[in-house]
Amino acid sequence: MSRKPVHLAVYDTFADWETGHTTAWLARVGYEIRTVGPSAAPVVSIGGLRVQPDLSLSELRPEDSSLLILPGADLWDTGDDLAPFARTARAFLDAGVPVGAICGATAGIAREGLLDDRAHTSAAPTYLAASGYKGGERYTEADAVTDGDLITAGPTEPVAFAREIFGRLGDVFEGEKLDAWYRLFHDSDPAAYETLNA
Repeated sequence: MSRKPVHLAVYDTFADWETGHTTAWLARVGYEIRTVGPSAAPVVSIGGLRVQPDLSLSELRPEDSSLLILPGADLWDTGDDLAPFARTARAFLDAGVPVGAICGATAGIAREGLLDDRAHTSAAPTYLAASGYKGGERYTEADAVTDGDLITAGPTEPVAFAREIFGRLGDVFEGEKLDAWYRLFHDSDPAAYETLNA
């Protein structure tokens, strides 16, 4: 089956641990993972990984993508450098293409108004409230939340974030296998291994 690529946003200080489960398993089932930077220039993750983006943000179009992933980064909380990525998330959602935002990216999309009318989660309600957004009543205390085409998670939930993305895309794991994958990687449940590999 032919799939459009998954686009992973990369920018200086991006939290490299937050999207590893997601991109690894999407790649294993045949998705091409393409990195998208503010420009074509290399970026450096918070863990010191140097990444050469496959394309710049100005080249990214929703119709060419299966999913946009926005990881957290210190830059989400120190200015407006990453606001263009939040605007791109709006364009994706308007086009019916899923967006996953984790950690600081949730504050970025909150400032863009994308959480005002959608159920969501993040690090804490007070963290998002500081953005001045109007969606506080839609905040959900959960590991990760999917509302239509938008998936959100807090910084300590990369496995739950991946689970919600897999569930939204629907062609990675489904039903019992998706539950088993989550129990194996989140809960270290050895019984889940047999179910996952049955």
